[in-house]
Amino acid sequence: MAPAPFWDALPGAAREALRRTGAPAVIRPGAFLTREHTRASQVFVLRAGAVKVWVDRDGEIEILDVLGPGDLVGELEAADGGVRHANVEALTRVEALVLPADRFRGVLDAHPGSAWAVAAVLAERLRDANELRIAHFPDDAERRLAGRLLRLAARFGTPLKEERAGGAAAPDGAVRIEVPVTQQDLGRWAGMGRRKVAQLLASDPLRGGLTVARGTITVRSVAALHRLAGGDDPG
Repeated sequence: MAPAPFWDALPGAAREALRRTGAPAVIRPGAFLTREHTRASQVFVLRAGAVKVWVDRDGEIEILDVLGPGDLVGELEAADGGVRHANVEALTRVEALVLPADRFRGVLDAHPGSAWAVAAVLAERLRDANELRIAHFPDDAERRLAGRLLRLAARFGTPLKEERAGGAAAPDGAVRIEVPVTQQDLGRWAGMGRRKVAQLLASDPLRGGLTVARGTITVRSVAALHRLAGGDDPG
């Protein structure tokens, strides 16, 4: 089961305090919420849309995460006052609550239970990083790719009621992910090249179970992805 987003994990009083304290903002696609190696004091609570978190390592782009409604951006810098560790770029139109780090910490101090919501975010980031490292030893590209797709399905998937072609009923557990993530993005996120992603999508057991088109990913069996990722079948 996917962990609850930061917003959902907050006590109700803390959510209201953030609404009062934060300023609503709309970020256009392609704009940056944060830039790597800069100093800034803003924290973003995403309310709608999707962003990708990525770094540039000597000209090589690596995607660290794709975040959506309810997720938190800037929590590390709010905690330690350090420089931004990654770029955060809007994939779609994004709506967010924006507030200075000191005010964000003030809300946490005033509502002690809310600190656990931040701790859950940090724990998820650490667990995700550890799982990705483990999947490299031995190299298990299918497991890594399945894990990234499951993350997208949990955050952005909507049940697929019927196939677009012919109106046939969709399989149980089928979802549509309407976020502009390309095969190249999936590769950068899962630590492989775009060609490798294409090979995996065309081979068993993924062949026919996934469609990655412009702006939309169709997953015909989330349970199959769970099995491929080495997790329990949620169904």
